[in-house]
Amino acid sequence: MIDLSSRRLHRGPMFSMLLGAALTVGPLGSAFAAGAPVLWGAGVTGCSDFLATAPADPTAQAIAGEGYRRYQEWLSGLVTGLNLATGRDVLKGAELDAAMIRIRANCERYPNDDFFNAAMRLVRSLGDPNAN
Repeated sequence: MIDLSSRRLHRGPMFSMLLGAALTVGPLGSAFAAGAPVLWGAGVTGCSDFLATAPADPTAQAIAGEGYRRYQEWLSGLVTGLNLATGRDVLKGAELDAAMIRIRANCERYPNDDFFNAAMRLVRSLGDPNAN
């Protein structure tokens, strides 16, 4: 155990800068918390970026490049999180490869979407018996 009672805290210029930054960021952090949720990873990229990584033949996913596999890994995390949160299989038994083909079709149909919205469009359609 280290006895800190006899140590004096050095408060130089770095301390002042860090304290100022903390005081500035504090109020901003709460403003961001009240806004839209923050998305991370491949989900925030546009459909055009996803389509650029997708193999020309949708059935050739096994030989797809690293960029495409990143989207697939991101989707597996999204699906896992949704499954845990909802207590059901949001893909209704479909494999990730099949989901990626459907997301590709969604991106081709709605090119201004991002990957997240294209994936959620698929999830919503699987939950809606009247969807295409």
